[in-house]
Amino acid sequence: MSETADPAYKLQAAKARKAGIASFIGTTIEWYDFYIYGFAAALVFGKIFFSPDLEPGVATLLAFLTLWSGFVARPIGGLIFGHLGDKIGRKNTLVITLIMMGVATTGIGLLPTYDTLGYWAPLLLVLLRIVQGVAVGGEWGGAVLIASEQAPKGKSILYSAFAQQGSPTGNLLATVVFLALSAIPTPEFILWGWRIPFLLSAVLVIVGMVIRLRLEEAADMKKLIAENKTVKMPIIEVLRNHWRLVLIGALVIPAIHVTYFKTTFALSWATKSLGYSQETFLSIIIIALIVQFISQPIGALLTTKIDMRKAVILMLVPELIFMPAMFFAIETHIYWVAALGMALATIPHAMFYGAVGGILARAFPTRIRYTGLSMSYQLCSLLIGGGTPVLAQWILNTTGEIFWVAIAAGSYAVISLLATLVLLSKTGHRASDLSTAEQADAKDLAGTPPNLEHGVPQRA
Repeated sequence: MSETADPAYKLQAAKARKAGIASFIGTTIEWYDFYIYGFAAALVFGKIFFSPDLEPGVATLLAFLTLWSGFVARPIGGLIFGHLGDKIGRKNTLVITLIMMGVATTGIGLLPTYDTLGYWAPLLLVLLRIVQGVAVGGEWGGAVLIASEQAPKGKSILYSAFAQQGSPTGNLLATVVFLALSAIPTPEFILWGWRIPFLLSAVLVIVGMVIRLRLEEAADMKKLIAENKTVKMPIIEVLRNHWRLVLIGALVIPAIHVTYFKTTFALSWATKSLGYSQETFLSIIIIALIVQFISQPIGALLTTKIDMRKAVILMLVPELIFMPAMFFAIETHIYWVAALGMALATIPHAMFYGAVGGILARAFPTRIRYTGLSMSYQLCSLLIGGGTPVLAQWILNTTGEIFWVAIAAGSYAVISLLATLVLLSKTGHRASDLSTAEQADAKDLAGTPPNLEHGVPQRA
């Protein structure tokens, strides 16, 4: 009887699909909440939450700094919920992060502006953005793990892509909502229209909660809890024994943060400096997000099928050309050229994003995996993710040339490519084999690694 015909395998596959779908829906809602802030920061927050006496470029820069505050808070969320997730399981932490995100996002939609509260308005905005950051900082690692840890053998990277699909879907949903609102006259949009996407979050969170409460923990995590083998202080063990992996993992991530060059910064630049209408450029972003949604799982599939080192090279090398070229395509003011440029720039890092969660999850053992994974991702978010639109706007303000912004965007892929190759040299480079951390798990939980063949642990 083949493995796929085995009833136990079918049951495992069914549980994995359920966990993957639940992970996808939850992360879609979380990322929708996170991305609508970026659009609002690019389009309206500089005008309504800061003094009208400021220069437009300075007000936009300050709005992007409030955006960055959410990224600064993400490592805190990664530490808090990584600790909880490694102690009490992934499911409970994911319920908490979803509630936090929904409350913060709805609060932003109800927040009075500078005209009403003065300097309290941007301060409260930053506070709520920090809550968003803490929530999403704890969300990503748990969502990846709730899907990948229940995957059939050899398919953890593929199933982790379910969680990753929530990012383009949430971004697409956010973009569609703002595109629909572009039909509202500008004065009304600035007065009240921008609030609608934030208030919509309350409805979405209810849907997400119903789904998340039905999730199950993976077998390895259940066993760790049942046998009281969870780590008392996961953060201490990570910093003591795995800090090099955390740093390498953080350097793996930059390529996925180029999305903030494309969406947050490019939206502001195109509408305020190049004369694109809000509706026109949002439609270009929607095209790119559809391309991302389609191409992202291909990266996970490619990484599962071939040597992961080759897959990463195939995914990231084209980004060195396509991402810088995107800015010059937008600068032509020709719609189809701009749309094609953004679509082509999207494919490489989208494919990489589809695989990177699973690649990083393989680097850490189960007992501290949530903490290690979250620390890697959120450390990069702190240093690079939220700072991306700030960096781009500062370069543009300083030089007046988009060329240097394009060069900065291309450099992200170089960093990620080199770091990923280093990581794979330490953890293993074939998805069909147990990684170094997974070998340690097998010994800890079962005594000896399964499927020993010529002394090398193999995935089925």
